[in-house]
Amino acid sequence: MKYQAQLTPWVIYQVNEGASVATHRFRKRNDADAYVNRLRLTQPSSEFKVEFDSDSFIAKKAGKDLATV
Repeated sequence: MKYQAQLTPWVIYQVNEGASVATHRFRKRNDADAYVNRLRLTQPSSEFKVEFDSDSFIAKKAGKDLATV
């Protein structure tokens, strides 16, 4: 996972007929919630969800360590 993704673990996904597409990333949950509320007002026919991206903090088990910055 890129370093930028570690800085912004809150992700807004747009749900489309069984598939979810990441659209925006945020550092704070409050910012993500506020933005998803705005998206719901401007795009009422779309469905959005906010999730914490825990993969950005988990090291891969394939013998590779995360790079230190």
